[in-house]
Amino acid sequence: MKITIIAVGQRMPDWVVTAWQDYSQRMPADYALELKEIKPEPRTTGKTVPQMMSAEAKRIEAAIPAHAHVVALDEKGRNLTTIQLADQLQQWRDSGCDLAIIIGGPDGLDPDFKNRCPQKIRLSDLTLPHPMVRVLLAEQIYRAWSINHNHPYHRS
Repeated sequence: MKITIIAVGQRMPDWVVTAWQDYSQRMPADYALELKEIKPEPRTTGKTVPQMMSAEAKRIEAAIPAHAHVVALDEKGRNLTTIQLADQLQQWRDSGCDLAIIIGGPDGLDPDFKNRCPQKIRLSDLTLPHPMVRVLLAEQIYRAWSINHNHPYHRS
């Protein structure tokens, strides 16, 4: 299964790049973790927030691999424990499809795009810095994989 994280935002701080690479390289080849960064819509063009989110949604949709199951990160999405995420990861794997997890931009995801996503999850009740979301997501995917494969990374 290929897991593609599609994240609005480019030019992340070095610590984000380093942490992402660390967790993505830990994943085995049969759970390949890939990051696709989407150019955010400039906030200085005079466009409204809905117009900017719509433009970003078009870029996101173009980046989604064909036949991938799409999951949007959303503050109103389903809250999962780490164990539930591990179970969900196994279900996604068993479905035989690749996976695309979407991280929106500074204003979130376009409502129409979000409504078309078959699944929505949330990472936390806390408001997280945008760059940290991709690192936290990569770590949790790795942790979920480690639980499913009895790897000692996760200690329960």
